[in-house]
Amino acid sequence: MSKILQSGYTTGACAAAGVKAALILMTTDKIVESVEITALDGTILFIPIKQVKNHDNTEISSEVVKFSGDDPDVTNGASVFTTVKRIDGNEIIFKGGKGIGIVTRAGLSVPVGEPAINPGPRQLIKNVVKEIFGKVVGLEITISIPAGVELAKKTLNPILGIEGGLSIIGTTGVLRPMSEEAYKKSLVPQIDVASAAGFDTLIFVPGKIGEVAAIKQGLPKAAIVQTSNFVGYMLEAAVERKIKGILFFGHIGKLSKVAAGVFYTHNRIGDARLEAIAAYSAAEGLNCDVVKKILNANTTDEAVLIIAENHFEHVYKIIAERASIRAKRYIFGEMDIGTVLVNRSGEILGYDSAAEMMIKNFNSFK
Repeated sequence: MSKILQSGYTTGACAAAGVKAALILMTTDKIVESVEITALDGTILFIPIKQVKNHDNTEISSEVVKFSGDDPDVTNGASVFTTVKRIDGNEIIFKGGKGIGIVTRAGLSVPVGEPAINPGPRQLIKNVVKEIFGKVVGLEITISIPAGVELAKKTLNPILGIEGGLSIIGTTGVLRPMSEEAYKKSLVPQIDVASAAGFDTLIFVPGKIGEVAAIKQGLPKAAIVQTSNFVGYMLEAAVERKIKGILFFGHIGKLSKVAAGVFYTHNRIGDARLEAIAAYSAAEGLNCDVVKKILNANTTDEAVLIIAENHFEHVYKIIAERASIRAKRYIFGEMDIGTVLVNRSGEILGYDSAAEMMIKNFNSFK
C-alpha cells in the first residue's frame, strides 16, 4: 500500500500565522498557541505558534516553525519570525529582516529593491489583517528567517538576483508533497474528467499563470489540465486516452523549454529557456549584442523586457510554432498541438495558427 503523503505549509503561511497571533495579542491581550488561517485556495490550515511577545506595547513579535510535510523543502524546521506594529494610515508596509533576500534584478514578481516577499504571502497576510480588524489598517510587518542567510545558498535565489536570504513564497499557503511518481499519477485523472465532460481538445497549462490567463480569455475551465513539469508524461497520457488536440497555454519560461525539445521542465533537470528564446530571436535576425543580453538575462521575464525594448515581439509566434512542432513530434503526430505564450501577468505574448484555430473552436476567444 502506497503511503499517503502529508502536506505542510509554506513560509508565507508561517508569516501569516505569526501575524495573526501577534494581532490577537494586540487586540485581545490573549496569547495563543495555534491559529487557523484560510489558504488562498480555500484550504484550512491549523498552524502552531511557538511564541508571541509584546515589546513595550510598541510592537509584537511571534515565532512559527516551518513544517513542510513530506515535501523535501530546505526550510523545513526553520523559524519564521514576524514583528508587527501599528502605523498611521491604512497601508501595510512589508519589510525583510535577517535571512530575507532583497530583489536586485528585474523580471521577478516583486520590484527591484523590495524584500523578496511574494504577492501570494502578502495577500494571505492582508486577509488575516482584514479578518482581525474588518479592514486593512496601517501596519509595519517585518519578516525574518535568521537561518535563511545560509539556507538561501541551497536555492536558486542567488542566480535569480535575490541577495541576502530566502524568498517568502507560496501561491496559496499550502505546501503539497512533490513525490514525483505519486504527483504524476495524481495529474492524469484531470484528463479523464475533462474528456468525460465532452472535451476532445484539452488546454494544458504548466502552472497557475497559464490557468488564470486561459480562463481570463474565456476558455472553459473544465477543459484545463495542469501538467506541472511533466509535459511529456501528460502528452503520452492524453494520447492513450484518444484525445484529439492539445492547446498549450502558459508562461513563456515553461513553454520555451518545450520549443527546445525539453519535456520534463523542472529547472534543475531541463533548463533551456533563455537559450531557446535567444536562438529563435537570432534566427529571425535580432542583433547579436541584444541576443547576448537575452542569454545573460536573469529570467525569461527580463528577456521579455529586452525583446520589447527592441520591438521584436514577432519572435513569440515562432517560439509558439516550434513548441507545437516539437510536442507533436514527441507524440509522433497523434494529436494536433497549438501553443499560446503569456508573460508573468498572464498577458498574451504570441501564439501560432494552430492555437488560433483551437481557440476559435472553443468559441471563446476574446
